[in-house]
Amino acid sequence: MNEVRTRVVIVGAGPAGLLLGQLLTLEGIDNIVIEQRSRDYVEKRVRAGVIEHGVAKLLEAAGAGARMLREGLVHHGVEIRSDGVSYRIPLSELADGRSITVYGQQEVVKDLIGLRLDAGAPLYFDSEVTAIDGLTNGSPVVEFEGPEGHVRVTGVVVAGCDGSFGVSSRSIPRTETRRYERTYPFSWLGILAQAPPANDELIYCRHENGFALYSLRSPSVSRLYLGVPPDEKLDDWSDDRIWHELTTRLATEEKPEINVGPILERGITAMRSIVIAPMRYGRLFLAGDAAHIVPPTGAKGMNLALADVRELAQALSAKFTDNDERLLDAYSATCLERVWRAEEFSTYMTQMLHPSYEDDFENGIQRARLHQAVTSREATTLLSRNYVDLNSL
Repeated sequence: MNEVRTRVVIVGAGPAGLLLGQLLTLEGIDNIVIEQRSRDYVEKRVRAGVIEHGVAKLLEAAGAGARMLREGLVHHGVEIRSDGVSYRIPLSELADGRSITVYGQQEVVKDLIGLRLDAGAPLYFDSEVTAIDGLTNGSPVVEFEGPEGHVRVTGVVVAGCDGSFGVSSRSIPRTETRRYERTYPFSWLGILAQAPPANDELIYCRHENGFALYSLRSPSVSRLYLGVPPDEKLDDWSDDRIWHELTTRLATEEKPEINVGPILERGITAMRSIVIAPMRYGRLFLAGDAAHIVPPTGAKGMNLALADVRELAQALSAKFTDNDERLLDAYSATCLERVWRAEEFSTYMTQMLHPSYEDDFENGIQRARLHQAVTSREATTLLSRNYVDLNSL
């Protein structure tokens, strides 16, 4: 057995775990990152791509913004389509000049991995955590199996950044936490396509057939989504059917067609909301998807995760620099206030843009809500501020 000592043990090498490691390394706080998957897997795992204004600034401050600034696509607005009519939401105009950056999660991960390897900070891939113990006695121990064999790590704090199915959240006794959960009556069928974007900004669409989202990853690659019933099977969706449905839902009189091309990736994702409270158990602190899931309609998942570790890094710096644990003690409450705001906004966007397959009364309510969102300056301003920078408010 290999024995390792460090101050912070980070479980999970997604954006949250890697950014936390980078922020701690910049503060001179030793830490290790343990990831169950391979480096190739995490660098190719396509997820969210909308980065809030304040979170982009956080990445820049951490030294992880150079390529994002070169290659990321800065957007000053989004488009909402309903019943074939298009409305542009001028985000920057209504949010004090702030904007969003479209830059894929996998690109953020690549940048952070590069920084960590350049710094020579410990990063273990293909390593499965088998036990997390000692969380309430001040000396937590994390054991994992990896390419180097069995490793036992003794730390001061454990950061659980390993997602909703990870070992971190499962290490908390059920009696010590509460799980709030909602499952929505639809899923998203997502594709990555070799097709030039048909629009300079994201398009959110409510159509009687269902929701659609047109996003972009580069001048030649588009990311698109269709709302589908929760029991839908991917095998039932041919390329032709996917493109036909996307074109039908996104079409307007001015723009009846969208650009199509080879589909590079596809998958179906269930829509759900989860909040785990508190986000702490003894010396274990949860962050990102290990603590909460939001429906992707509001583009808050990665932003929430990175905002969590911003708080956690500041709290750990106070602890190890000044022996001050007040920020650590407040960590869960501080994050949960923001998490519930994000859940509310994501639920608002989800319920407004996904037509009901069964309830026409609900559809009437949705149309009224959407009309207010695009015609009332007060409602549009609130939507813009939440979309652009909720995690800095």
